[in-house]
Amino acid sequence: MTPTLIVLILCVVAHTWAVPLQVSLISGSGFREGDIAVSNKRGSRSCFARSCLWPKSVDGNVYIAYTLSPEYNDLDLMTIQEGMEAIENGTCIRFVPQTHQNDYLDIQPKSGCWSYLGFHGGPQIVSLQAPECVTTGVTSHELMHALGFVHEQSRADRDKYVTILWGNIWKVDDKKAYDKFEKYKTNNLDTPYDYASIMHFGKYAYSEDGDPTIIAKGNLGAQLGQRFAPSELDKFKINKLYKCGECCVSRRHG
Repeated sequence: MTPTLIVLILCVVAHTWAVPLQVSLISGSGFREGDIAVSNKRGSRSCFARSCLWPKSVDGNVYIAYTLSPEYNDLDLMTIQEGMEAIENGTCIRFVPQTHQNDYLDIQPKSGCWSYLGFHGGPQIVSLQAPECVTTGVTSHELMHALGFVHEQSRADRDKYVTILWGNIWKVDDKKAYDKFEKYKTNNLDTPYDYASIMHFGKYAYSEDGDPTIIAKGNLGAQLGQRFAPSELDKFKINKLYKCGECCVSRRHG
């Protein structure tokens, strides 16, 4: 395999499975699992405290204000909106343009695809580098981090369902992207493992030479992850985490 072909494969993998590109670190921040920014304000513990969740409105919906960088073109803006709608459909999450709100998502085309985990307060950056990270699925993926969700394969019980092929991972530092949470630090919401989650790495994520880096146990040909839209289990988990009522999960129109 030629060096050029290896580079091409790695670029495609990075784009398809939301593996960050070269990331510009923020002062006081590091990254967990490749695309979750960890600040001094909150460590790497997954979100299950109420302070980690966006506040709920009296009508039962969760309104999350956002701003979009003027650097995005019209196609970028439309794609990001579609990624938001994919989360709104079937949940009580509602993304609204920021007007007076002090707490909001500041979506910018910084270096790489990444987000902070859960609610932080104030302007909260979500990076969607254009054009590499501006797809409907990658947008939904990073927004789910902002809602408080980590990657599916970082669950404490992941070794029951998948095998990590450590020798096929590109660099030593990339192996940190496959860290898993200790049981007391994670919250699976009593849901089954979801191979089809938009929060699951793909089979070749961070691959050194195109060989698989993660495979399903007992089913080597199983599809792992996707970057099209949240799975039904993804939406179920959003509704469970945010206690969405049945009256509030139909997306508004108009």
